[in-house]
Amino acid sequence: MRIGLVGFGVGGRLFHLPYLQAATEWELAGVVARSPQRVAELAAEAPGVPAFASLDAIIDAGVDAVVITTPPATRRELVLRALQRGVHVVADKPFAPDAATARELIAAADRAGRTLTVFHNRRWDTDLVTLRSVLDSGRLGRVWRADFALEQDDRSVLAQGPDEGLLRDLGAHVVDQLAQLFGPVARVDAHLDWVGAGDARVDVGFVLGLHHAGGVHSSVSSSKGARREDRRMIVYGREGNYESHMSDVQVEQLRAGLRPATDADAWGVEAPERWGVLHDGSGPTPIPSLRGDYTEFYRDLHRAIATGTPPAVRLSEALHTVAVLDAARESAISGTRVEVAATPGS
Repeated sequence: MRIGLVGFGVGGRLFHLPYLQAATEWELAGVVARSPQRVAELAAEAPGVPAFASLDAIIDAGVDAVVITTPPATRRELVLRALQRGVHVVADKPFAPDAATARELIAAADRAGRTLTVFHNRRWDTDLVTLRSVLDSGRLGRVWRADFALEQDDRSVLAQGPDEGLLRDLGAHVVDQLAQLFGPVARVDAHLDWVGAGDARVDVGFVLGLHHAGGVHSSVSSSKGARREDRRMIVYGREGNYESHMSDVQVEQLRAGLRPATDADAWGVEAPERWGVLHDGSGPTPIPSLRGDYTEFYRDLHRAIATGTPPAVRLSEALHTVAVLDAARESAISGTRVEVAATPGS
């Protein structure tokens, strides 16, 4: 199948192109990149892959699917247009600014009879797939609560505006991760760190308390610009706890010049000194890193389209994540605990 990439900023270059190149099930038909700088970067990263000036132009060239990875404010219009043109669509996160818009996009996909999914690639983070293996082993017993953090000292990407914000950005990823691990979220307590005012007001940090319907409580914090780096996953259960401080290893490898298509043996595996540790009745046990690989998102998408089955990231799950983020914003503004609106399939 042929796929087109719409947008070639940091997300397109780092989080999509390398994995599309590694997913041999797909032929990359082209990239929508208009500025001379982006076109030059495309030529360097993917020699021979053509640049197109618009979504319609790349669809006219013949594609089965497109990936929309442009800024959030442009995403709704492009997703709707691609579905109208009859191609399958991957929408980058945040899927939508609110649940009402998410439902609009889902309805458009239903009318078009095309697959629409959301790039929740961090389900294939190295630390998350390793944690999932620990939970599946049952060694923690009944899980009570979890503590996640994604603190980043990076002020270069703090875009301001009503469609921006760290909650919609990293928050979308980590809420999806926690809902995958512990089930749907029923209630939210939230605090947001704000900068700016008026239309330029934006959240640059958050703390969420998520009350999962199954009884687990998870807390997650994130910040950008607070001069702190911390990545942690701690899960507490009846029989012990598991603590991980792994790095964002796939991104580090990309920035070091490695690629999943050419460095498969080393790809997505954390160094032993950063392995997570399980504490149970037998004492502390380092848990070897499993392999994380975002390429699996695109392999799964190909299987779903080829077989007519839902992709791994289902629209009901993506809608639930947006509903949780809606509840979090309402909680932070009102200072109260907020119930999460019911979503189909959640």
